[in-house]
Amino acid sequence: MGDSMKRYLQFVKPYTWQIILTILIGIVKFAIPLFIPLLMKIVIDDIISSDVLTKEEMTRQLFYWLGGTVLIFFIIRPPVEYYRQYYAQYVSNKVLYDIRDALYAHLQKLSLRYYSNTRAGEIISRVINDVEQTKNFVMIGLMNVWLDLATIIIAVIIMMTMDVPLTLVTLLAFPFYAYSVKHFFGKLRELTRKRSQALADVQSYLHERVAGVSVIKSFALEEKEQRLFEKTNGNFLDKALDHTRWNAKAFAVVNTITDVAPLLVLAYAGYQVIHEHLSVGTMVAFIAYIERLYNPLRRLVNASTSLTQSFASMDRVFDLMEEQYEITDKQHAIALPVIRGEVEFENVSFAYEKEGELVLDGIDLTVKPGETVAFVGMSGGGKSTIVSLIPRFHDVTEGSVRIDGYDLRDVQVKSLRSQIGMVLQDNILFSDSVKSNILMGKPDATDEEVVAAAKAANAHDFIESLPQGYDTKVGERGVKLSGGQKQRIAIARVFLKNPPLLVLDEATSALDLESEALIQESLVRLASNRTTFIVAHRLSTITHADKIVVIDAGELKEMGTHEQLMKQQGIYYGLFQVQMLGT
Repeated sequence: MGDSMKRYLQFVKPYTWQIILTILIGIVKFAIPLFIPLLMKIVIDDIISSDVLTKEEMTRQLFYWLGGTVLIFFIIRPPVEYYRQYYAQYVSNKVLYDIRDALYAHLQKLSLRYYSNTRAGEIISRVINDVEQTKNFVMIGLMNVWLDLATIIIAVIIMMTMDVPLTLVTLLAFPFYAYSVKHFFGKLRELTRKRSQALADVQSYLHERVAGVSVIKSFALEEKEQRLFEKTNGNFLDKALDHTRWNAKAFAVVNTITDVAPLLVLAYAGYQVIHEHLSVGTMVAFIAYIERLYNPLRRLVNASTSLTQSFASMDRVFDLMEEQYEITDKQHAIALPVIRGEVEFENVSFAYEKEGELVLDGIDLTVKPGETVAFVGMSGGGKSTIVSLIPRFHDVTEGSVRIDGYDLRDVQVKSLRSQIGMVLQDNILFSDSVKSNILMGKPDATDEEVVAAAKAANAHDFIESLPQGYDTKVGERGVKLSGGQKQRIAIARVFLKNPPLLVLDEATSALDLESEALIQESLVRLASNRTTFIVAHRLSTITHADKIVVIDAGELKEMGTHEQLMKQQGIYYGLFQVQMLGT
């Protein structure tokens, strides 16, 4: 809790004065009702039981005191209540905004490896649910707890001025209360953490299944999926019930203590009144103060539960913030100048895990500016891994990758990726308009530039036929569009970006012949006068390449033009013959 709370307080620090102001306003708000028991004593002892006042004077005194109290409640308390609530919500929501902002910035810098190993639902749960749970730390831990303590202190001071022994009797239960809170709520944090993780598992499961609902339906897996969900949901239920049982024990003990305390006060005060050592008004006032004394205590019990949840959520939030960046700029990294497009792989080896098996082993390759290079080979051979090193999605394990002589590890990542255009097999479109998705290539582009890019990508005609044209919403991941349409929009945004270096990773696989022909035509246009890397499954689409590189089991086995490799009658020749026979 200590480290997490210290880090959390860094986000709270900018709002210190607003928190102090909220507490001061809150003290006024809670102090006003504390006058009511004292008013009861004055009315009973000094007005109703007075031997010297006439009835007219009693009535005048009564309305004097009550009138003044009503004015306080109707004139002072409403604005005090408003500003306390406003500033409390303002600060807590601003803190949550800052944390989510920092988390999102952090997520942007995490490597693709992290996202490959972490479920999207788990990340979303931490950014949404866990951050929201920490709000209680601001609202309760930094504000309400202090207000409740201030209320207790003010009440005790007033009670002391009326009767010291009776006040001490009222406070007899405090040590037992403090011990029980410490005992029960120590374990609650771990139970809360497990419950939060189980909830994140449910959210992750739902996120994956909703995204893949078409697979579930196509294989008629509804009943099986229901059973799997019941298992995940049941695990959350078990953790929630463990948390509930312990929480219930805590409340049973603590509330018993706070409920017994008034009985002690009533017994002692009643005895004192009977023997005429205490006025009736003082007794009534003390009984009223007990409620105002123990209500804050009960809120503190509730606060303990909420704060425990907050601390567990803080741990999960900052566990995510502590994820290390795999790809970072060196301290003195330079901005990569506008590139010509010469790319060199020098003795490049790569493994996804530090002690893992090499996926690439000793790759040496030089690509001249403007050349088109195609990587071919069996699936899992390392083709996509090679091209992922160019935008520095991963760093090489051994060797180096250079562009125009610059080692990629010596340049700023943003300056590198801003000069690379990528078209992948499964391009992601966001649930926004067609225009917004194309604009990702160049956010400040004009409408004319967007249309020109779409035309170059053979996408303009189908976009115009959509219900709202370029303003048509494409749905989550572009679900409202066909595979070929999504691919052409992805190509359009690369046209708009106009990068000097291009990476095409299986850009035409899994498409119908008509879509493939349109896309192939636009890709040839896109690759013109650019250094282009192609990962291809269909060898017929890359016969025009300046270099064809055969990758097998992470090693460079063959390299040459289509004609040269066919003459060698090696691996490439065999692959090409198999594909031709299959068509």
